[in-house]
Amino acid sequence: MNIPHPYLMFLGDVQDQLGAKTAQGIVDWRRDWCLGQIRLEGCKADLGIPDMTIAAAAAAGQGARTLVVGVVNAGGVLPEHWTSVIVQAIDAGMDVASGLHTRLESIPAIAEAAARHGRQLFNVRHSDERFATGKGTKRPGRRLLTVGTDCSVGKKYTALALEKEMRARGMDADFRATGQTGVFISGRGVAIDAVVADFISGAVEWIAPAADPAHWDLIEGQGSLYHPSFAGVSLGLLHGAQPDAFVVCHEPTRTTMRGVQHPLPSIQEVIDLTIRCGQLTNPAIRPVGIAINTKAYGEDEARACLEAAAKAHGLPASDPIRFGVGEIIDRLTEEFATE
Repeated sequence: MNIPHPYLMFLGDVQDQLGAKTAQGIVDWRRDWCLGQIRLEGCKADLGIPDMTIAAAAAAGQGARTLVVGVVNAGGVLPEHWTSVIVQAIDAGMDVASGLHTRLESIPAIAEAAARHGRQLFNVRHSDERFATGKGTKRPGRRLLTVGTDCSVGKKYTALALEKEMRARGMDADFRATGQTGVFISGRGVAIDAVVADFISGAVEWIAPAADPAHWDLIEGQGSLYHPSFAGVSLGLLHGAQPDAFVVCHEPTRTTMRGVQHPLPSIQEVIDLTIRCGQLTNPAIRPVGIAINTKAYGEDEARACLEAAAKAHGLPASDPIRFGVGEIIDRLTEEFATE
């Protein structure tokens, strides 16, 4: 997909910051592409960029070229009361891109407006590619997968931070997107949760194919093996990624997993289950680090949390955004230096 920018980020009326995580991810990694945000009454998310009306965004500079529906919700549905804003954007000359499961063209008013003005509709969560079933056959190249104790704990940000630092060190590494936000950021990839279940592992094999033995694919994880809603996606992703290494991502202030009442698993439980399940396609799978989102903590409390996790698990632990991923990459290169 080649989605024209600059973007106007549409947040609807989401009830928390995590509800706008697609838009937030784009702003964090592609700030220069984002002209402003449009929020409906009652919206409780804020990207920290200018609030704009459709008319103001269309008139600013060269004008916003694409309205990005930058929200996530259970089921990936497009609320009916958002339709009028999307139609206004199309009428103002913008294309529309969405990461929701609902296809934009399935809404008659949106489809009619796009046809009337000759505008493009991008359904980032849906791929036109046809995938084979996964084979689990060992393929050359190295792969690292980010896994989590829950949804929305930093798996994408960790993989992107690893790519950035590895490239800065002269290593051959690529971020591989498996969710709609990652696809927006990287311009390539597949939203795995929209792939028919039988083909999830095959789609991941397609995302991260055979490569040079020294090349690292940094594969964005999804959900959690312990999450009752999304474990199926997480397991298919794990088998298709065939990772040599993995990093566990964690948010330390949660007690239950997002959207359900099930208790949050421990980091050690995730390590153990990832190894046990991952050995099906890579018997040598191993953890190389822990990424903890310490945003809710002050400096001293954050460092104490990381030190405790590192000591408990014998792995480097860091907040990738706050403190970087240098120690995790040091461990990775040490682990695979002689292989």
